Amino acid sequence: MILKPQLEDLKHIGYYLGKLIIGLGFVMFVPFILGLSLKEFKPAFDFLIGAQITLLCGLILTWACYTERDLNWMQGMVTVALAWLAAMALSAIPLYWSGHYKSFLDACFETMSSFTTTGLTLAQDIDHFSYAHNLWRHLVSFMGGQGITVVALALFVKGGSGGFKMYAGEGRDEKILPNIIGTARFIWLISIVYLILGTSALGITGLMIGLKPFNAFFHGACIFMAGYDTAGFAPQSQSVLYYHSFLFEVITIIIMVLGAINFNLHYQLWKGNRREIWKNIETRTLLMSVMLTFFIVAAGLHKLGVYQNALIMLRKGFFQLMSGHTGTGYMTIYARQFIEEWGDLALAGLIIAMALGGCACSTAGGIKMMRIGIIFKAFKEDLKRVVLPESAIVVEKFHHIRAIFIDDKHVRAASLITISYITLYIIGALVGVWCGYPFLDSLFESTSAAANVGFSCGITDTGMPVILKLTYIIQMWAGRLEFMSVFALIGFIVAAIKGKR
Repeated sequence: MILKPQLEDLKHIGYYLGKLIIGLGFVMFVPFILGLSLKEFKPAFDFLIGAQITLLCGLILTWACYTERDLNWMQGMVTVALAWLAAMALSAIPLYWSGHYKSFLDACFETMSSFTTTGLTLAQDIDHFSYAHNLWRHLVSFMGGQGITVVALALFVKGGSGGFKMYAGEGRDEKILPNIIGTARFIWLISIVYLILGTSALGITGLMIGLKPFNAFFHGACIFMAGYDTAGFAPQSQSVLYYHSFLFEVITIIIMVLGAINFNLHYQLWKGNRREIWKNIETRTLLMSVMLTFFIVAAGLHKLGVYQNALIMLRKGFFQLMSGHTGTGYMTIYARQFIEEWGDLALAGLIIAMALGGCACSTAGGIKMMRIGIIFKAFKEDLKRVVLPESAIVVEKFHHIRAIFIDDKHVRAASLITISYITLYIIGALVGVWCGYPFLDSLFESTSAAANVGFSCGITDTGMPVILKLTYIIQMWAGRLEFMSVFALIGFIVAAIKGKR
């Protein structure tokens, strides 16, 4: 029998949702201050009003739903799922007022894309965005990469079991440190340190290629935030192609790889445990996957003679491959070149790379290397059982920080999420076909949205059907939260409608 949610459930969800919204409201003062300092008074006013609306919504929720009790699993999951939808709508307010979006839905698409570190955009005339609005697009992706809950836990929301339930609801189930607050603060510590280093490296490179000092470091900060958090937004419409710099591309690849690595692995490296990077199942699986998918891409490009020589093919092909595999979506080619020049084989290799994604507990999307590695290990174990005598004892294990023996629980969880992602990719592709786009184009765009990549072959545009915009928003949301919170919200709604007291 399904039980109907009680008023207490709604109060707990509302209170913690309000807390998360208040945190978002305070962050809006960052672009507000930048706008004022640069005398961008209209953009600054947009963020001032947006912050006030957001803070008011959060304060009303926390006042009306005040509670001192912790969240249970269902409440934590539902809170996270709703928080991302609320953050999308509230963060879209100042962007919509910028005048660079045809509708509020387009602005919501932009903020969901940013929060989920996807990078698909419906913005018009990005090259003439104000600094404040451009910063917001990238700052939102920086928050979304670490996680809205991680932001709140690191700053002001209490920890405890409820804190971990919200943390896990964002698609993460690894506590790097014993305390969830410590875990959240460590994630932000390494992110801030990398932000300083990455912005410096990109800023200096920007100076070398002729950008003015402020623009060089502003672009550096934006590219780092969207690169490390595998979001793919850029302050210029040409993405990384705008800079025409091999050094800039190399630094960007390093940043993308750092963003696609498990935060727990970062912690091990910071502790000096460098052997972990060679032993870990995720880094090994990622290396094999990159090699395999790049071979497919290179074979497709070579067959069609897309690029003049191997060096150009390596530079263009490998950058796009790594950008897709890490779930970043930075491009050094134009969108339609994927369809008109790359050909089906290279495109298939890129789609596979996007679908697989980066590492678990990272800023990357997709199925994740942990699950692929576990499924491969399980397949290997079953194959051994078939080949070896019945009396043989077959045991497979994998290394992730420590040696872990594979059991049915690991395989079932990995398979469930993998099937969910593949289903989401196919559903989005079918919606695209229904809207009149070719299947391969639709599959490419759908995989990019659901795996939170941000590559586009030209479908994502202000003129695409509303049903497709909504489909991609749902795909980005479900893919970023890795389904569990979304399933919990659906179950909660069904229980509210059909449940019995």
